[in-house]
Amino acid sequence: MISIGLTGWSDHDLLTIRTSKRLEDYSSHFPFVELDTSFYAIPPAKNILYWIEKTPAAFQFVPKAFQAMTLHKDWLKFFPTEQQMFEHYIATFEPMITANRIKAFLFQFPPYFDCTKEHVQHLRKVRLFMKELPVAIEFRHSSWFSDANKENTLTFLTEENFIHTVVDQPQTPGNSVPLVSKGTHPKLTLFRLHGRNYEGWLDASGPDWRKKRTLYNYTSDELDEFANIVHQLENDSKEVAVIFNNNSGGHAAKNAKELQKKLETSALSFASKNRLQKYLNLTKG
Repeated sequence: MISIGLTGWSDHDLLTIRTSKRLEDYSSHFPFVELDTSFYAIPPAKNILYWIEKTPAAFQFVPKAFQAMTLHKDWLKFFPTEQQMFEHYIATFEPMITANRIKAFLFQFPPYFDCTKEHVQHLRKVRLFMKELPVAIEFRHSSWFSDANKENTLTFLTEENFIHTVVDQPQTPGNSVPLVSKGTHPKLTLFRLHGRNYEGWLDASGPDWRKKRTLYNYTSDELDEFANIVHQLENDSKEVAVIFNNNSGGHAAKNAKELQKKLETSALSFASKNRLQKYLNLTKG
């Protein structure tokens, strides 16, 4: 199974018919959305209930972990203990969890979260606090996928029941990982597409650095490349969820629609080849 979604629902004018109903309009096009706001602050309970109410029963969310949960900020600034922080976060999303509206919780770690014993222990702590909930891990430090560590990283993610977030991003020094097309969870793999704006990814200065980073329009050839990777990832997981994060120029929705068409075409082509092969096998007999 292949699903496609975007980061947020507010920045996609291509999908918006009514500015006051952006979420409803978005959910008529895609089956899930990445919830980015939960990274900056754990949302109030009323927001969770509102988002559930305004979307179809089968629609799902991929909430990002709160920034102190991924060590972007010191948790002591927000909660008395780490455990209380995680408990509060989970309790906030309990209505979505109960209603099967969570595809996965996305833990995106910072570029300084490198492959060390200390950080491995933090990942174990994440699994302990999150219990059996679906947790996707995205790294930003290349040491996790160095020649020496790559296989151990994938094995560790598998053993801890973590979902590997495969990423496409510019290969800048110090804040990126290579595209490793391997799933680690039988149910789900995330494939997160950040664009290939090298200069924007390299320069994290100024008030608009996030907009510069995600300003990119994928070419048709690049989308063909992703379609092949998605089919490869289907061998590892029951579902491959593709998330377009190249939002700032309005390209994410357009690229997602283009990839949908390519995947439908490739799936039809694959099915036709299978039918032809079955026919040839029968005629041989």
